Amino acid sequence: MKLGFAVLVAAYMLSQFYRAFLAVLSGPLEADIGATPDDLATASGLLFLVFAAVQIPVGSALDRFGPRWTGGIMLALGGAGGAFVFALATAPIHISIAMGLIGFGCAPILMAAYYIIARNYPPVVFATLAGAVIGIGSLGNLAGAAPLTWAVTAWGWRETMAGMGVATFVVSVLVILWVKDPPRVVSDAKGSVWQLLAMPALWPVFAIMIVAYAPAAGLRGLWAGPYARDVFGADDTVVGHVTLIMGLAMVAGNFAYGPLDRLLGTRKWVVFGGNVIVVLALYALWAWPAAGVWTGAALLAVVGLAGASFPMIVAHGRAFIPAHLVGRGVTLINLCAIGGVGVMQIVTGRIHFAATQSGASSAEVFSQIFLAFAVTMTVGVVLYLFAQDRTD
Repeated sequence: MKLGFAVLVAAYMLSQFYRAFLAVLSGPLEADIGATPDDLATASGLLFLVFAAVQIPVGSALDRFGPRWTGGIMLALGGAGGAFVFALATAPIHISIAMGLIGFGCAPILMAAYYIIARNYPPVVFATLAGAVIGIGSLGNLAGAAPLTWAVTAWGWRETMAGMGVATFVVSVLVILWVKDPPRVVSDAKGSVWQLLAMPALWPVFAIMIVAYAPAAGLRGLWAGPYARDVFGADDTVVGHVTLIMGLAMVAGNFAYGPLDRLLGTRKWVVFGGNVIVVLALYALWAWPAAGVWTGAALLAVVGLAGASFPMIVAHGRAFIPAHLVGRGVTLINLCAIGGVGVMQIVTGRIHFAATQSGASSAEVFSQIFLAFAVTMTVGVVLYLFAQDRTD
């Protein structure tokens, strides 16, 4: 079980890499195939939207077939296949197709790990272990920063992506070989996603999850690079450093959130407090978008650190989900998170296009993007106030 779980964490590192690498490749892709930031926003949004769209069948597959085959087959077909399509891209539409495939391939990985945690470990340690998976897996996020810049400089972006395709296929085979499915739940109880949607206690959790992951994932995954490049004239090295700083903050945040529910005796107020900090940082970026590249990097790091509440929100929702619906439940919560990112990537892409076409300065363009994230986060945080607190 430990070896198989380690393989799933390695697969999740790849998933994190694919969510974040476009921020670094934005310059080379625009130069080589004419992919603008708006094109990349659409492509990034498609990754998350496809990822979200398959969460319900993924949840059913986890409950029926287990994480081994669900994760391994999808990662091989979508993750590796999408990386190879990306390496062969000659037009922006090819990038969108590749990102959609990658979203399909990565969709079951984190939920497979969470499924194993939920089935094999006491509920009281769910948030800690879930945070550790994301924290370790977020090393893939870091690989999509300065190390990716080095690889692209040394070998080229096509060769780098082809290598990522090979690595993804190898990991998918290891998932099939080494992951062990937990014992199936034997229950006469019937249930479906509709049963979960009928639970009022879950709706405030859905509300915060829809918005909470979007700023950290969206800014780190795409906008941090163009922000540093367009507003401050940063070169690829500085872009790599800015994205690395935010990535490190996200890693630290996932480890920091993990034990807080046990230390403070609450999940609701841990999630609420952290996301209020995110809201304040986003409003600061909106008000002072051109304060300086390292000031901007510091505020992005705050968003990454305080915005790492994903595992704590999953743990909060998990506390209301019956055992025979764990797979469907955690994937439904994940659908909210990933779907929120996908929608916001496309929305902010449209904002970027409209603001640029209107003649706004680069600082004004990104100020509007930060405001969009801030306003949606504010709404989600207010709705979350109605949540019922629950710990295990």
